[in-house]
Amino acid sequence: MPVRQRRTERAEPSFDTELSGPSGPWRDPSKPVAERVADLLARMTLDEKLAQLGSVWMGASGDGDGIAPMQDQFSDELPPLDELIKDGLGQLTRVFGTRPVEPSAGMRALAGLQEQIVAANRFGIPAVAHEECLTGFAACRATIFPAPLSWGAAFDPELVRAMARSFGAGMHAVGVHQGLAPVLDVTRDPRWGRTEETIGEDPYLVGTMGAAYVSGLQESGVYATLKHFAGYSASRAGRNMAPVSMGPREFADVILPPFEMAIRAGARSVMPAYNDIDGAPASGDPELLTRLLRDRLGFDGLVVSDYYAVSFLELQHAVAGSPGAAAALALSAGIDVELPSVRCYGPPLREAALSGEVPEEIIDRAAARVLTQKCELGLLDPGWTPVPGLRPGSDHSASRGPTAAPDLDPPASRAIARRLAEESVVLLGNDRGALPLAPGAKVAVVGPLADDKLAFFGCYSMPRHLGQAHPEAADSVDVTSLLGALRAEIGDVAHAPGCAVTGSDESGFAEAVATTRSADVVVAVVGDVAGLFGRGTSGEGCDVADLRLPGVQEALLHALADTGKPLVAVLVTGRPYSIGSVAGRLAALVQAFFPGEEGGTAIAGVLTGRVNPSGRLPTEIPGPGAPQPSVYLRTANAASHSGSSVDPEPLFAFGHGLSYTTFGYSDLALSSPAVRGDGSAEISCTVRNTGSRSGDEVVQLYLSDPVAQVTRPRRWLAGFARVPLAAGEAKRVTFTVHADQTSFTGLYGTRITEPGEIGVAIGGASDDLPLTGSFTITGPARSVGADRVLGTPVTVRPLE
Repeated sequence: MPVRQRRTERAEPSFDTELSGPSGPWRDPSKPVAERVADLLARMTLDEKLAQLGSVWMGASGDGDGIAPMQDQFSDELPPLDELIKDGLGQLTRVFGTRPVEPSAGMRALAGLQEQIVAANRFGIPAVAHEECLTGFAACRATIFPAPLSWGAAFDPELVRAMARSFGAGMHAVGVHQGLAPVLDVTRDPRWGRTEETIGEDPYLVGTMGAAYVSGLQESGVYATLKHFAGYSASRAGRNMAPVSMGPREFADVILPPFEMAIRAGARSVMPAYNDIDGAPASGDPELLTRLLRDRLGFDGLVVSDYYAVSFLELQHAVAGSPGAAAALALSAGIDVELPSVRCYGPPLREAALSGEVPEEIIDRAAARVLTQKCELGLLDPGWTPVPGLRPGSDHSASRGPTAAPDLDPPASRAIARRLAEESVVLLGNDRGALPLAPGAKVAVVGPLADDKLAFFGCYSMPRHLGQAHPEAADSVDVTSLLGALRAEIGDVAHAPGCAVTGSDESGFAEAVATTRSADVVVAVVGDVAGLFGRGTSGEGCDVADLRLPGVQEALLHALADTGKPLVAVLVTGRPYSIGSVAGRLAALVQAFFPGEEGGTAIAGVLTGRVNPSGRLPTEIPGPGAPQPSVYLRTANAASHSGSSVDPEPLFAFGHGLSYTTFGYSDLALSSPAVRGDGSAEISCTVRNTGSRSGDEVVQLYLSDPVAQVTRPRRWLAGFARVPLAAGEAKRVTFTVHADQTSFTGLYGTRITEPGEIGVAIGGASDDLPLTGSFTITGPARSVGADRVLGTPVTVRPLE
């Protein structure tokens, strides 16, 4: 629960960067981590061990609009900070992200808190400071990057890696150690409000992007946290935190692979999900958190609870009768640290330990993992400072503190944000050639998001996350609206909002229609407002019953189409929406998934032609009346067929996206018609830019399994490559596909590769695959495990 601190009088200490306290092997950086941790743990009392399992959330409130689920239930006043940290502390929660604070003030606050923590405990051990970082460091003045659905749309893992490395450097520079991202939940039901936080609906795409994010963030010195383990995105009916009804095969083949790929990339922390699966809450399930995560998948890092998730075992799931019972259940299952503040892992866990309900070896296990993380991060080393780069002995006490904060939105970061935004914008339709906008055309820009600078931000950006309680957060970075960006590129344009994103008021339609009278083309900017727990149309706790555009925005599009002017719709959303009723009336359609602070200039560039669109859909755009949940990984009976009157086929397929140039595919070649069950095949093709301007093509490789012992999707993504091509240029793309990429969970629950034919298809979208072939897997069925090949290497070379 948040700390409402009752301060006690104390002298202001001078922070000594040479950690105080007993010395011993645990202080020696030259010794192995395991030896150092064992030495320190043996010196600790029960209270000191328990302190490492807790956290403190300074300054958060249980009143009004919270930023964590059901935060108002946790508003009880806790003891003074001095009392909470007297034996040490595991983690500090969101010093930068609880309210908008200038970076220099945040650094001073964090350094001051670390000063108190180090001085309070006899070993002088600091806390791990964690922050949110889904769309960049969630702090005032920090770059706001595109939301994860945009990463998926970009199909560019190296750029995602560069993004995470960029903002991770800023986090590390101000003293943050752990970031609570990436989200590796595979999109299963776009009605779920947190769809904007997902990367897409294909596990290979999600895993590839997620692993790249992990690599980039941890290269900067900040640990990544994989979440939410596992199945959260399949919450029943798309309702946040609802139960998950899923069989073990779907769980293993769709939900787990992204986590496996990110663990393989070196992720050091995992956060369990809020949901239960078949009645077993993830946060109290030892089968999930120990036997699967650690014993089978080989994860050896730290498991931290989602905010209040340990308490929810008592208060929501009702599988524990008290805070102490909830602590015993979570700790035994495998949660090492309770976030965001200690409730169950404090006195209730201490009582359970003293009574024998919780064996001390279980506490030792968790404490050792916490200390291992701190050792790896350098927090146990002599000379540690709360702000990296300060010399030992530097004067940075809480009263004065470090004052020179780094630029958290430097030009290099903005350049990455701009490129990622540009690569993520998807041109869905352009049948009438309305785009790019003709030079000199008179343009009317209409819609509730046209002049909204916050339109491009997801719910975990600083302005949207804190905006209800702290409106000043809206000014934390410089942003240009789409209207402003278009005016900068093409001059003055007419504008009227037409309506709000939400509500039923159509009184602005007449003004919007009047604005179009002198225009040659109309650009309508509609979509979502990100928020939390019902305070938005997209975001955590902002679930929907259907996928129609919020409010009267669809009616606005019809009113604009009725004018007869060419209508270009720009969707700026956190989920895919069903727009089938109006799609046929549009001259062009553009999709952007919360593209971040450079989103306005990126979309404007696509509209004017300065940017050649190259984004591809990471989720389908549902067709009219398509049932939900419905994703592209369909078996034959899940697809359209005569046995059902409901058509699940999409309006636009997974991987779809148009360009202002054209591409051709040819010369499919397989290195061998037969591959052993433990072997690989090289699959190659030529892709050529057949148009008149340069552009990027996203070459997509899909596999299929015509006959298997269990039902399989009609096709699944097995590899991809973003290929830049000048006009007329051709390149040879080669995918090295291991037989493990065809594996699945068989009839008896074991993952296997099975002999038989495997279909191959290559093209620019899951429904546009001009090159097809096959190879045969030979030999007996083969069992594969967590050590199987997870990726598909790809090489791209120019044709000579």
